[in-house]
This record gives sequence, C-alpha cells and structure tokens, in this order.
Amino acid sequence: TSIGGSAFSDCKGLTSVVIPNSVTSIGNSAFKGCRGLTSVEIPNSVTSIGNYAFSHCEGLTSVEIPNSVTSIGEDAFNGCTGLTSVTIPEGVTSIGKNAFADCSALTTVTLPKGVKKMPDAFLNCTGITTINIPAKKTDYYKKRLPEELHQFIVEMEPEKKAKKK
Repeated sequence: TSIGGSAFSDCKGLTSVVIPNSVTSIGNSAFKGCRGLTSVEIPNSVTSIGNYAFSHCEGLTSVEIPNSVTSIGEDAFNGCTGLTSVTIPEGVTSIGKNAFADCSALTTVTLPKGVKKMPDAFLNCTGITTINIPAKKTDYYKKRLPEELHQFIVEMEPEKKAKKK
C-alpha cells in the first residue's frame, strides 16, 4: 500500500501523523506543503519515501527514518526549515537530488556506510556543523559530498562487539 499523489494536499490543521504498518511506500508529494506538521511516525513497513513526500513541512523538527527504508526521493524533505537533525539508516543506498536542500536549521547529519548516490542532498543547509559517518569512510563521503561540507565530517568509532564468555 502506498500513500501518495498529494494525498494530504489540503492539510490545514494537520499536526501529527502516524502512518499505519500496512503502508510500504510514502509516495510523491504525499505530505508536501503541510507546514503545520510537527511529527510523523514512519513504520518499519515503509521501504521508500517518494519525491517531495515531506517537502516544505516547515513545522517538522525531527523525523525518524526506519531501517526498512532503502531510498529517499528527490526533494523529499526539501525546505523543512524546522528539521535540526537527521539520521539516514543503514539500508539507504540512494538519497535523491536536493532531498534535504534548504533545511536551514539542520545541524547534524548521520550517514550509514553505503549511500551510493546523493546529488546535492544537503544543498543550502548552511547550519550543518556535524556529518557523522562510519569509521574509515571519509574518502568515500568526500567523493559524494560537496567540498564546503568536508570540514564537518566526523568519523564515528565502530561499535564494539560483545565478547563471548
């Protein structure tokens, strides 16, 4: 099941959304322009977030993208000026063009080890101060992020595996 096609185009008064477990994709423009939306719960059943799905949801301050998601569409969160941090889960291999562009309040981004494509994903995110990446992935991400963001790359320590007793 998919939510899409400007499903909530007249979303005045909509402040929070809990997407049901039956939904596997959030389609193009599903919540586009829902300026009052402050919280959204995305279940583990969702594998893709479409183009413009949450663009210009200016009230959105945080979003938890579940591990089930493998792709984030173009402009998916473009213009979410209230968004302060985002963690891209391990399964995501593709972040669409301008996916988080113009998210001016975004300060912290956490990326997994294998995003292959992310053209201009963080364009005009002038508030970024930290881009957390897995250990030994600096060169990998320097090839995928614009030069002005390289100074904010921070390698995270690998998680220690528990020793067997």
